[in-house]
Amino acid sequence: MVNFLVRLILFLFGLVFAASLAVALLLLAMVWGLRYAWARLTGQPVQPWVMRFDPRGGFDRFRAAGRPREPSAADVASARARGHSPVRLREPDGVTDVPVKPDRGD
Repeated sequence: MVNFLVRLILFLFGLVFAASLAVALLLLAMVWGLRYAWARLTGQPVQPWVMRFDPRGGFDRFRAAGRPREPSAADVASARARGHSPVRLREPDGVTDVPVKPDRGD
């Protein structure tokens, strides 16, 4: 008996979920139809709903993350509290894992 009640409750939840999806789809279709009718009534061209997507955007985001950033105010305050210089020397482009060694004076 408990098994039947669990199945019945899950079935009813599924029906409610399907009905909510149907209502959302009908509302979207209604809004789309109203936009189309209004554009035709006013003589304007119907503008499609478009999501602009630039595939280079993801690469640009990660490229920008690899660039050295300027120190924030918290970094400056922390460096001053430790007695260090808050100004950081920028490393040459492309070299990030090799520290710059001073000249030996030969």
